[in-house]
Amino acid sequence: MTAVLTQPRPIRLKGRSYLALTLTPELPFEDWLVRLDDLAGRSAGFFLRRPVVLDVEGLEIDRAQLRDLVGKLGTRNVRIMGIEGARPSMLGADLPPAMSGGKATGDIEEPTAAPTKEAPAPAPVESAAEIPAAPLPTTGVPASLVVTQPVRSGQSVFTEGDITILGSVASGAEVIAGGSIHIYGTLRGRAMAGTLGNAAARIFCRKLEAEMVAIDGFYKTAEELEPGLRGKPAQFWLDGETFTAGSMA
Repeated sequence: MTAVLTQPRPIRLKGRSYLALTLTPELPFEDWLVRLDDLAGRSAGFFLRRPVVLDVEGLEIDRAQLRDLVGKLGTRNVRIMGIEGARPSMLGADLPPAMSGGKATGDIEEPTAAPTKEAPAPAPVESAAEIPAAPLPTTGVPASLVVTQPVRSGQSVFTEGDITILGSVASGAEVIAGGSIHIYGTLRGRAMAGTLGNAAARIFCRKLEAEMVAIDGFYKTAEELEPGLRGKPAQFWLDGETFTAGSMA
């Protein structure tokens, strides 16, 4: 009886699925990496804290080439969580594990340099009236984007200007803007503003439940957010190199 009562509790093992980005490199890798650098340059936060799977199926490469590619991606802050389509002989303890059976969710749209269609912005929220507007250049101002539907899990929204979301941003979704981000619903996913070097950009939301927020490369994860702002209207901005948060209530 004593042995039964003192027996340790069993470890609980559960399965769980996550949304990941799949990269399908092409030979020669040098040319493909140049195109990847161009994509990252158009949206500085594109790979920020995003899980990535590397699909090398059909590529005639060896283990050394694969290891070199993973290393070069790592120097670009592209963290590979798994490799798909690789022969067993290509993998090892020094490489991410093999993965298979992933369910496709559709292509994720790349950030584009073309301006988005301009749309009238809604009236600002009343509590934001005292917030000074972020300065914008007088010429070449990117068009703003207004999204009238909620941003669902797995969706990504990009623009070089400001983004206004009239609904909510679900967990697993992300909003990336070269300018500021205004969310009139709940922010549960990721919001990255000022990705083109605009340190004056801000993030506003009606209800803060974010997985991550970032401005011009500075970011805070859900664990780092101020507990007193959870579930409340909030705003984020940069004060020099200090990532600052405050209530809008």
